[in-house]
Amino acid sequence: MSDKPGLLVVGELPDWDFAALAERFTLHHYWQAPDQAAMLEAGRDSIIAICTKGEIGADAALMDALPLTRIIACYGVGVDAIDLEAARARGIHVTNTPDVLTEEVADMAMMLMLAAARNLRLGEAWVRDGSWQTKGAMPLTTRVWGKRLGIVGLGRIGKAIAKRAAAFGMEISYSGRSPQPGVAYTYYPNPAALAPKVDVFCVSAAGGAATRGLVDRAAIAALKPGVVFVNVSRGTVVNEAALLGALREGRIGAAGLDVFLNEPAIDQEFLTFPHVVLQPHAASGTVETRKDMGRLMRENLEAQLDGRPLLTPII
Repeated sequence: MSDKPGLLVVGELPDWDFAALAERFTLHHYWQAPDQAAMLEAGRDSIIAICTKGEIGADAALMDALPLTRIIACYGVGVDAIDLEAARARGIHVTNTPDVLTEEVADMAMMLMLAAARNLRLGEAWVRDGSWQTKGAMPLTTRVWGKRLGIVGLGRIGKAIAKRAAAFGMEISYSGRSPQPGVAYTYYPNPAALAPKVDVFCVSAAGGAATRGLVDRAAIAALKPGVVFVNVSRGTVVNEAALLGALREGRIGAAGLDVFLNEPAIDQEFLTFPHVVLQPHAASGTVETRKDMGRLMRENLEAQLDGRPLLTPII
């Protein structure tokens, strides 16, 4: 029997994180347990912490199954899949890993913007399948520099996207709950008001109940024809049925999507659009950033264990 406190690992992590966590905790790999109920029962009196991932979260039933839990540490920024009210009611702290992935996600947003607008998929295929030799120049695309960019959600990531877009000479505007002090960009009160004013529409709002369906049918209907649509937020933030309809009808010129409803079993219709660039929710998926995320998650867990202030508490 180990004298280390128990840690429930809800989702798979890189090996380097497992090795570091095992120095202070006895790890219970919930994500690969053949009998998860049995694991929870066996760990009921020893597991004091849970680490999870943004897309997996933790519900009230999981917390109740492990009554000694005092912290849920999220490997990621989004905590919308964690039942925060249940955690608060049980006196459980929740932490996440902000800032360390901000720049990486902003890079992905710009990559998707460029790849969609310039039809990177077609260009690469044009070279690989011999079309360049047999058909000549590929069809023309559209530029990104100098275009009007609208950002839904001007938080840490939204501001990092805006900083990059400014280097492209883009005219920047945004929507949010209220105008942000000290921000020079043009403000619109909601995505529907922002949509008709921009050439590139980028969603970077936080997930959760407050933003579910934020980019609604009205917003998607208000997009100007030929707009470039980018989402590095959460699939829940966008009305996916309306987005698919706009893509199907050709009202959206191109799209770059890193997030979807029902990940990873996404709606297969997305695969049918040649003008859509798809990514597997991988905006933070670099070695450097994932190591930083794991370190910050671990430091929060260790702070709780040692009775020190948490580094990035949500509650």
